[in-house]
Amino acid sequence: MSVTRYRTALVVIARDEAPRIARLLDSARAWVDEMLVLDTGSRDETARIARAHGARVEHFAWCDDFSAARNHALALAPADWHLVLDADEWLMTGGETLQALRATPPDFVGAVQLRDRFDPSPGQQAEAITWLSRVLPGSVRYAGLVHEQPQHNLSVRRLPLVVGHDGYVAERLAHKRGRNRQLLEQALAQSPEDAYLCYQLGKDCAVYDEHSAAEAAFERASGLPGAAAAPWWLDLVARRLFVLKCLGRHADAVDFAQTQMEAGSESPDFFFALGDLLLDLAATRPEQAGELLPMAEAAWRRCLELGERPDQVGAVAGRGSFLAAHNLAVVLEGTDRATEAAALRAAHPWP
Repeated sequence: MSVTRYRTALVVIARDEAPRIARLLDSARAWVDEMLVLDTGSRDETARIARAHGARVEHFAWCDDFSAARNHALALAPADWHLVLDADEWLMTGGETLQALRATPPDFVGAVQLRDRFDPSPGQQAEAITWLSRVLPGSVRYAGLVHEQPQHNLSVRRLPLVVGHDGYVAERLAHKRGRNRQLLEQALAQSPEDAYLCYQLGKDCAVYDEHSAAEAAFERASGLPGAAAAPWWLDLVARRLFVLKCLGRHADAVDFAQTQMEAGSESPDFFFALGDLLLDLAATRPEQAGELLPMAEAAWRRCLELGERPDQVGAVAGRGSFLAAHNLAVVLEGTDRATEAAALRAAHPWP
């Protein structure tokens, strides 16, 4: 009796990614049947390096439409399963899962855990975690000029695939600045009621510390139908609390946080942002510190109670452990509880 073998292809669109493309291809090559790189106008050695590391390279005239490029690449790589990654990503773990797809009918969409590395401050690096649909049956295609989404009515399964991404570290951010903003604004002009696009615009502004523009986008998203039920909602909440704090709009941030206490009750990222907000407010209103510091302390203790929650969209590693413990220890040390602070640091060491 013959057994059906399903083909799997890695599909990538890339431009000027010579320093990174080999890392991606080398991480995936053993686990897929084919690797296709669609070059959208590189002026460096991307195409040559991709070929040298086992990929078939095709070319596409960039037209300010990510879906058009993705869909062209997918059409050029006929397979039962498509693994869709970007050149600044790489497969960290889970290759065996890809191998198992060769015996798995393509009747669902697979979500991978994406670990976004970023620089919260000079000399520090952190990771945010999100889940993205990147393992697609061969017939699925994308829609959207930017932050494009696969279109389907299939069930989505979270797979034990972990993908690294370093496109948000400081060096890469400077290179990318403005790349997506125009497309996001163009897409919003066409679909002004799209809360997801507003959220993405807010994120794009926030990573460049454009806090006023970020808050305008987050506020707009928050008022649109369906936003509060979206899987990315708690990530928006935490980000919005941060930008409101940076803008000095503490009262607005506290009011917004109060409306989200139920939604964020199981989110260490929500309580981390709340503690950060309350500590900053205590610094600006020292006469209220006696009331505000215990509230900040309670927020960070709640983070530690909840622990790490990598299952939640936008979760930042450490907010349920060492980052919360560090902030809580600072408050303890400032309120003459050095012994307790030392024990806390020992229990939750910085990695």
